[in-house]
Amino acid sequence: MASTKAKSKSRPGGLLDSVKTLVYAGLIAIGIRTFLLEPFNIPSGSMIPTLLVGDYLFVEKFSYGYSRYSFPFSPPLFSGRILGSLPKRGDVAVFALPRDPSIDYIKRIVGLPGDTIQVIHSRLFIDGKEVPRRRDGTYTMTGQGPPIVMRRYIETLPGGVKHFILQESNNGPLDNTGIYKVPPGFVFAMGDNRDDSEDSRVLSAVGYIPLENLIGRAELIFFSINATAPWWEFWQWPFEIRWGRLFTVIH
Repeated sequence: MASTKAKSKSRPGGLLDSVKTLVYAGLIAIGIRTFLLEPFNIPSGSMIPTLLVGDYLFVEKFSYGYSRYSFPFSPPLFSGRILGSLPKRGDVAVFALPRDPSIDYIKRIVGLPGDTIQVIHSRLFIDGKEVPRRRDGTYTMTGQGPPIVMRRYIETLPGGVKHFILQESNNGPLDNTGIYKVPPGFVFAMGDNRDDSEDSRVLSAVGYIPLENLIGRAELIFFSINATAPWWEFWQWPFEIRWGRLFTVIH
C-alpha cells in the first residue's frame, strides 16, 4: 500500500492580512464617525434637564451637511459646507466653539440667520415676540453643594418645538440682555439650563455660531451614568447607570 503524506499549506502573509483587517476596520470606523454618527458625552450641566452630566449620545453627522469640522482633527481641506442645510429651530446641536474650534459645545438652536434675539426678565423674545412658556413644576439640582430647587418650564419655540428649560431667577447675569441680530451664515444657541449656560448670549465666549462650525444634531442617548462612586468600586456600577435614560430620543 502506497503511503501518502499530507502536505501542509503555509499561509503566507498572515500578519499582513491581520494588518489589512485592522486598517479596513479603522477606515470603516472613521467613515461612520465622519459621515454618519459620532459619540459625544455631556461634561457640564448647561443642558439640564434635557441632557445630564454623564449622558452619552449619538450625533447625526449628515443633518447639516459636512464641513472641515466633520472630520477628525478638522483638517483645512475646504471651506464652507458640502450638502449643507440650515438647522431647524429647536435642534440640539454640537458645534466647534468659534473662538477655539478644538472644543466642542452642545446647545439648542434658538436663532436662525436674520433673527433678532433678546432676553428680558428671563423670557426669550424672537423677532420682538415673546416665546411662550408654561410652568411645569420644579427641578432639584444636586451636586457638590446643597440641593437647589429650580423652576421648570415647557418652552414652545416658533415652529412648535417644545422643550424643558430651567430658571433659578429672573435677574441673573444673562436674564436681561440687549438685542442680538443674527448675521447671515450664523445661528444663535442657548442652553436649556438658562442660568448656568455659557452660550451665544456671551459674545466674548461663544457668540454667533458660523454654520460651518456645526458638527451635527444630537439624536439619541445610548448610555448614561451618574458616576458618583469611585471608578474602582466596580460593584457600584450597576447602581450608577441611569437605566431609564438609555435609548432616549433627544427633543
